[in-house]
Amino acid sequence: MNISFIGSGNLAWHLAPALDNAGYVVKEVYSRNPKHAEALTERLYQAEVKATLDFSTSVSSVFFIATSDDAIENIAREIILPEEAYLFHVSGTQPLSELQYAATVNTGVFYPLQTFTRNKKIDFSTIPLFIESNNAETEKVMMELAKAISSRVKKIGSEERKALHVAAVFASNFSNHMLTLAKKVLEDNGLAFDLVKPLIVETLNKSLSMNPEEAQTGPARRGDLETLDKHIAFLKEEKELSAIYKIITQDILDTYQPE
Repeated sequence: MNISFIGSGNLAWHLAPALDNAGYVVKEVYSRNPKHAEALTERLYQAEVKATLDFSTSVSSVFFIATSDDAIENIAREIILPEEAYLFHVSGTQPLSELQYAATVNTGVFYPLQTFTRNKKIDFSTIPLFIESNNAETEKVMMELAKAISSRVKKIGSEERKALHVAAVFASNFSNHMLTLAKKVLEDNGLAFDLVKPLIVETLNKSLSMNPEEAQTGPARRGDLETLDKHIAFLKEEKELSAIYKIITQDILDTYQPE
């Protein structure tokens, strides 16, 4: 099967080469920014930049919409596809019904649960891939594509996928933001972020080897109100940081010190 991509962001940057390397030739890349599309084609074997959403004469049979969530429905309405094409989006939050107005009955969701950054190499074989389709033939095609690049493939519905995405925001995006705030506290006080890197590594390793709730430590976990008061006093000039600290602390207190 030949493949075309609509979108050239971080996910497409990794998914398109993964499929290309698995033998599914990516032939075209469309992007609102042609320079971004061109940059992605340079990572692929035979791909060319597509100037419009008219794919009526395309040699591809599979089309991935890898754009921002709010663009999916409009693209599905506007894209012109060859007969019997398969159209997939890759969003964690948008339902399969976002593709209901597309000019094909073969639609699906192809969701890799991972954080993607252009300059960070990703091993797709370890990434969980969640698929949803609207008919058996589409499911067969999606399963073939998914298993060609990942050893962890699972069928899942739109509501379950939304729960996965919310959990992923807590686990990844929020965790990373906490590290950003920790870096700010350190640098504002003339200290290097490197000082807490061993702690970060141990924290993550422990949470993954144990249940996260069992791995929790710290003053809020043990109900050490005196230390908590000292920390809040330390942050008194940083109103936003102080507010975040209080919210997270209170939630830990409520979880482990319910009385």
